[in-house]
Amino acid sequence: MEENKENEQQINVELSEEMAEGVYSNLAMIAHSNSEFILDFIRLMPGVPRAKVKARIIVTPEHAKRLVAALKDNIKKYEDQYGPIPNSQDNEPSFNFPISFGGPGGEA
Repeated sequence: MEENKENEQQINVELSEEMAEGVYSNLAMIAHSNSEFILDFIRLMPGVPRAKVKARIIVTPEHAKRLVAALKDNIKKYEDQYGPIPNSQDNEPSFNFPISFGGPGGEA
């Protein structure tokens, strides 16, 4: 057990004030190739015909899989503490975006 502690690497993560403010997103579009997943986080405003990508994150397939697992774990913890998150998709308007949405079409 002691050997594992010695092999663990500690990472110091810095968070600037600007980054700490975050960016609001209410829509995400995901594309992928054989080597990466592209996650575009978008802010869609009611009555505005154009939506802007506010952040683009590119990750490896392995990291995408770890991200999904971490989200599932955090959603479970949230729901254990605060109750089920309602599925509001039935109340949201349907959006028909072009497949490419001005970004990559799943090719590297």
